[in-house]
Order: sequence, then structure tokens, then C-alpha cells
Amino acid sequence: MGQPKLSLPWGHTTVLGQVLVVLKEAAVDEIVVVTGAEPVLVEAICAGHDVRIIHNPEFEEGEMLSSIQAGLKAISEASGVALIVLGDQPGIQVQVVQAILETHRRSEAPIIVPSYGGHRGHPWLIARQFWDQILGMRSPETSREFLNRHADQIQYVDAGGPEVLQDIDTPEDYLKSKP
Repeated sequence: MGQPKLSLPWGHTTVLGQVLVVLKEAAVDEIVVVTGAEPVLVEAICAGHDVRIIHNPEFEEGEMLSSIQAGLKAISEASGVALIVLGDQPGIQVQVVQAILETHRRSEAPIIVPSYGGHRGHPWLIARQFWDQILGMRSPETSREFLNRHADQIQYVDAGGPEVLQDIDTPEDYLKSKP
């Protein structure tokens, strides 16, 4: 990107700020934000939000997997599930997050993934019974490989739109998706 994408303007907030607003509106109980390259900047964006911030010192070598692992380790013992959310996906919709959470309440499916056009998206939910498997993974393994290994245990939620597939990785992605 050439600049910290989480701090880019998005409506009346930032890219990460919008993600946090959606999670709060969707009534997510516990929000753990995992920082990487810009911890001070991320902490500033999170100020005023009811979140816990942890730093992933392995963010460069471990990519997204190490951030997921850091987040899982930080979640309270009382939590039975985790919602894996991308900080650079400000287009996620409250109703999609609520549909994922409601699907889990109704079905207790251990893995719930939103989909659009036959493609898996984010955020996705994982039950505690699988956390040790993810914690035991090592780079270059990815969360995609984990989901592929457990494809028969995934319950899909129709996202209704492409937002679950869209994150911001390039300036073009940002300009194309910016409200």
C-alpha cells in the first residue's frame, strides 16, 4: 500500500475504525485487536472503542496465521468461539456478522464461513475445539489450508454481497471500495 491501510479514511472514521463499529453494532462480546507493523497507530485508532489490544511480534514472519494465533491465545477462557475478522475489510456488513453469530447459536456448527458466489469470505467463526489445531500450525501453513482440511464441517452463510470477499491490499482496492 505504501502507507498504513488501517488508518486510511473511511466515512467518518478509518478502515479499522469502521470494522470496529460494525463489530460493536453486531453485538460481538469480546473484541481483541492484534497489531503488527504499526502498533501505536492501531492503538490510537482503537482509542474510545471497547477492545483489548495485543501485539503480534511475529507478524512479519508468520503472516496472517501468526496474528490469528496471537488473537486466539488472548481470548478469554469463557469464550467458546472466535470470530476471525480482517482489519482491512471495512465493507463487512452488520447483518452478515449477526447471521454468522445467529447461525452458531442455532446450529452450534463448529466452523461458520460467509460465502458469496461460491467463494469463502471473512469474517469466519471457529469453535474452541479447533483452536489447538490452529495454534499448532506453522508458517507457511495458512488458515485457508485449515479450512480446506475441515471443509466437511463448515456451515456456510450466504453473505448476499461481495463485501465478504473484499479487503484492501492495494491503492486500487481502496479507491474502488471507498464509500
